[in-house]
Order: sequence, then structure tokens, then C-alpha cells
Amino acid sequence: MRARSPEPGSVLTARIIAAAIKVHRTVGPGLLESAYRDCLCWELRNAGLAFEREVPLSLIYEDMRLENRYRADIVVKRAVVVEVEAVDFVRPVHKAQTLTYLRLSGCAVGLLMNFNAVLLKDGLHRFIA
Repeated sequence: MRARSPEPGSVLTARIIAAAIKVHRTVGPGLLESAYRDCLCWELRNAGLAFEREVPLSLIYEDMRLENRYRADIVVKRAVVVEVEAVDFVRPVHKAQTLTYLRLSGCAVGLLMNFNAVLLKDGLHRFIA
């Protein structure tokens, strides 16, 4: 019997989630999304993870390319899309947005993080492409 290979990006996503938990434990819920995004980027940088912010994503429809119509909050190592939210609760549209960004980016994993949750684990959603 062969050993099961880990899920795509499991080590990387564990590092991203650890950074997000540190941010959440430090500042708690109730801030603006932009504050969490900035703090998370600070932690990712300190962890030595390469990332990009506000990554433009294009949509291709038949022969038409719609440039830079969408922006992913954070893309880590060109493998994980991180969408940061600070909402009362995650709605289906937030999940749909993350799935769309995952598809448009070509990344293997998407993380939707709602920092307004009392416990970050309750606001965390993981998607595999």
C-alpha cells in the first residue's frame, strides 16, 4: 500500500494559517479588512514567505481578455490565494469569490479567512483547485 501524498500546499498553508492565527490572537476581531491584510503581510514577510498583494487577475471569455478586472488580496509563492474578510459571517458569495480567484489565478489552494470570527478557525475555509 502506497503512502498517501499530502494535500497540495499543506505545509505552505499551515505556515500561512499560523501567521494568520498570530495576527488574530494579537489584535482580535473587530478591525477593518485592510488592517488584517497589512498585519498578515507583515507576518508572512517575517516568516520568509514570498507573496504578492492585490494581485490583478484577468478573465478570458471566448476570444476576449478582460484585463485586471479582479484583485486577489494575497498570493503566496504563486501557489496559494488568500482572501481576507472581516465580516459578521461568511456568505456564499465570499466562498464563490475565493473559488473564482483560485480558478483565475491558477493556484492550487485558496484560503478564505474571516478575521471577524471569535476564533479564526471558525472563519477559515480551504479550497483545493
